[in-house]
Amino acid sequence: MEGKPVADRIQQELAEEIRSLHQHGVFPRLEVILVGENPASKVYVGMKQKACEKVGIRSNTTNLAQNTSEDELYALIERFNQDHSVHGILVQLPLPPQISEKRIIESVSPLKDVDGFHPINRGKLAAGEDTFIPCTPAGMQELLRAYQINPAGRHVVVVGRSGIVGMPFAIMMMQKKSWANATVTVCHTGSGDLKPYTRQADILVAAAGHPRTITAEMVKPGAVILDVGVNRVDDPTASRGYRLVGDVDFEGVKDVASAITPVPGGIGPMTIAMLLKNTVTSANKFCKL
Repeated sequence: MEGKPVADRIQQELAEEIRSLHQHGVFPRLEVILVGENPASKVYVGMKQKACEKVGIRSNTTNLAQNTSEDELYALIERFNQDHSVHGILVQLPLPPQISEKRIIESVSPLKDVDGFHPINRGKLAAGEDTFIPCTPAGMQELLRAYQINPAGRHVVVVGRSGIVGMPFAIMMMQKKSWANATVTVCHTGSGDLKPYTRQADILVAAAGHPRTITAEMVKPGAVILDVGVNRVDDPTASRGYRLVGDVDFEGVKDVASAITPVPGGIGPMTIAMLLKNTVTSANKFCKL
């Protein structure tokens, strides 16, 4: 289940929509804030910036020093909140230890929270209301739709309960909506042996944050695997000295599963595509205010 061709199609559709918005004097704009020098964060932000440029979204990245205070970051976010030309605000996580992620997430206007992390938007998602959905879970659902894998009536098992991926995806899958309406089990660090749960999954989501958490004997034959993990492992044969792997033992599981997302190239491109989609959705809403 390659994510890139699906993400490319979504971006082409968004580019057409953005051109139409431009004709009506609306220019979707995303403000990205990066605090510190986290190498992975810098890579992610660069990828998001390129994707915005490709579809015609105006995007700017503000790079702040590692020692930036919480109040300085809060003030910058408030400035973007008040700027009517800004449709989306993204604060790249993680943040340095002197800054409260909770306060910063809550400081972003829910109307511009294109990450879908604000408590108001998370509450609306749980209530089944129209809102910004976190980009990775939204991308996972869209990927299932693109490959015509309907979760309705199936057993979805999610390994990982983070507020960014595991929990919102579980909530989405159990709702009585299209491309959802599944029976959902959520596993986590308190679940003990995962195998009795994962072997029941028709659709298995690996979002634990640890390489090769899911092995072949943990997968029911014919299951669909969504691997959300992105982990660096040492590899002296690679030019960079490492390679990226998911939370699933891909080589062992690919012959057991009926479909599986690769890492990289699976969920990652979908996450960025959904960020762009949320930004365009926000621009459309602002134009109607």
